[in-house]
Amino acid sequence: MRLMRIGTTGNEIPVIIDDEGKAHDLRPVTADIDGAFLETWAHRLDDLDLTGLPPVSVEGKRIGAPIARPCAVIGVGLNYAAHAAESGLPAPERPIIFFKHPNTVVGPNDDVVIPPGAQRVDWEVELGVVIGQRASYLESDTAAAACIAGYVLSNDVSEREYQLEHSGPQWSLGKSCPTFNPLGPWLVPAASTDAGSIELASWVNDEPRQKSSTQDMVFGAAELVRRLSQYMVLEPGDLITTGTPAGVALSGRYPYLKNGDVMRMSGGRVLGEQRQRLVDVSVLV
Repeated sequence: MRLMRIGTTGNEIPVIIDDEGKAHDLRPVTADIDGAFLETWAHRLDDLDLTGLPPVSVEGKRIGAPIARPCAVIGVGLNYAAHAAESGLPAPERPIIFFKHPNTVVGPNDDVVIPPGAQRVDWEVELGVVIGQRASYLESDTAAAACIAGYVLSNDVSEREYQLEHSGPQWSLGKSCPTFNPLGPWLVPAASTDAGSIELASWVNDEPRQKSSTQDMVFGAAELVRRLSQYMVLEPGDLITTGTPAGVALSGRYPYLKNGDVMRMSGGRVLGEQRQRLVDVSVLV
């Protein structure tokens, strides 16, 4: 099973893809793939009677982010030892946390807008964790895993000057520009997914940049949820972007992104692929 949202921006409809690849309209069950739906259905999608849901075609239609706008988007920094090393820093002893504005979340193939005057826009392929049950002061990773609705492919786009020179130690100014979090194409339920062995890769203009696996994460998905729950309440529909492997422009090995460049992100067969074109904001004015 996979969950998707299809349609023009602001008019997406919820869709479920069955094990045979057939798409079904979820509107008889829910108006959207939001926190309320995930809280009720994320761990019992097999109970849905798909025969009663109208078939729908996804061919040629825009793919939206697979979850409706989350209340919170929480980022994790330096969560791959190799990425920490290329940044000249040791692997963290505790998760490094920052926040992204929820309106950074866009569809997996939507354009990414370069802010005015920005010179250091960077790519970051990541595993996204979507919360399905309220998480607060969890005592174990097992309890944390039960709060995860599913997983998505995420691109934590960053403007490094804003992040490192304008933000101080908390990074959020470099992470929160509109369109800076392409998400999807689909959400896969946690119950059917091993988040510890997902292949991640990225390309810029078809040239390889990142290639790694979630096996190299310093803090795994369930551990992150447990640790975060000690400091904040995670609500159904919230998104955690869990860090990126080595191979970003910040390393100095590659140029930063510019108008017209194309990013491609892959989470393998599990999370699918996404593709974004970089567009200078002046082109849109």
